[in-house]
Amino acid sequence: MSDQRTEQIVSILENAFAERVRRGPAAFRKRFRKMAADPFAFYRGSAALFYADMAEREDPWATGALSRVWIHGDLHAENFGTYLNDQGRLIFDVNDFDEAYLGHFTWDLQRCAVSLALIGWRKAFPDDVIDELIARYIRSYVDQVAYYTSSDRDQEWALRLDNARGPVRDTLLAARSASRIDLLTANTAIVGDEREFIEGPGVRRLDDAEHDRVMRAYRRYLETIAGSKWASNDIAFAVKDVVGRSGFGIGSAGLRAYNVLLEGHSQALENDIILSVKEGNIAAASAVVQDDRLAGAFEHHGHRTALSQRALQVHADPYLGWTEIDGTGFVVSELSPYETDLEWEDLTEPDEITELVTDLGKATAKMHCVADADAEGLAVEEQVEDLVLERVDGHVGELVSWVQEFAREYAELTRADHARFVDAFRHGAFGGVSAVAG
Repeated sequence: MSDQRTEQIVSILENAFAERVRRGPAAFRKRFRKMAADPFAFYRGSAALFYADMAEREDPWATGALSRVWIHGDLHAENFGTYLNDQGRLIFDVNDFDEAYLGHFTWDLQRCAVSLALIGWRKAFPDDVIDELIARYIRSYVDQVAYYTSSDRDQEWALRLDNARGPVRDTLLAARSASRIDLLTANTAIVGDEREFIEGPGVRRLDDAEHDRVMRAYRRYLETIAGSKWASNDIAFAVKDVVGRSGFGIGSAGLRAYNVLLEGHSQALENDIILSVKEGNIAAASAVVQDDRLAGAFEHHGHRTALSQRALQVHADPYLGWTEIDGTGFVVSELSPYETDLEWEDLTEPDEITELVTDLGKATAKMHCVADADAEGLAVEEQVEDLVLERVDGHVGELVSWVQEFAREYAELTRADHARFVDAFRHGAFGGVSAVAG
């Protein structure tokens, strides 16, 4: 059984990333080494394996329309953080929407619950403490879903500085103390009378042909944010510099990316803007979800990522859009100084995390409930909050127990899979990505 599971892990990961491995084997070697660090890092980088497993499991909760709602697709405990929305407010929410897709609403709950179990194990929490954290997360999710069924102001609720507490408030305060000038100083310098990107790790200068392709793509991108409040500004959006980028997180290995430096909302140099232009990722859930509504809904994966983020975040980054380079879709967003990830390292006591997972449950419910019939053009015509509450009302305890049991089982499997992955990687099982650079 162990050998069969190892073969399955190797096969699924190779199939999921074949094109990206071919294009950038060194980047995937780095990705795989990061995944080898511990079970949680492996879990973060193996969403394709998770969905292959989900396709084989019965799900008594996500029946009918609840099997095809907009989900985050890679919801784990480290995919929460802050952003500055299009109204100028700092928001704590789910982040990183590269894997967003249609699927079971329970898949997000299950994937996040497993991540909580893995974090709890890493912090040496007893099983009953981990179970309680998962219970708090699920019950908070259901409570927030109930809120949406009784409110006609679905899109206005958010975790902000005025209503946040504990670790969420700390994360918002950390984001608030950031500054645009610090971000610009870290990435650019003033040369002569103008600002440009500086050389550094992961920064690549473009030849004339590639520069021209990126500029054509940039002009196409501008059409996708025509409704932005900045779109009519004659000063903003003038391009100052363009560079290629690499060296992003685990999930972005092998994806092409660029940074574009823009004139900001005025000619003051401290208002300059950096855009990230990143190749759209193929959502892991798409390998196991077949839905005719998606066939013509999106031009490419960059388009899907941008539109789903607009829906799932409600008041998203005003610079969020999409474009295309050489027939491949890219998602475009601001590289913002106000994006701060939730830090788990210093959270060591169950009481601290209990308060936190309550907010994570609320944020998860918000995401599911706003990306439905109220989100224009995103294939889901039902009110998700009504469907979820109808299904779980009177059965919340059963849902909690079902998720807890799954999280315990799958976290244990993940720890074993991590060991299998490391052994397979060390012994050269991944043909395109050897453990030692050649």
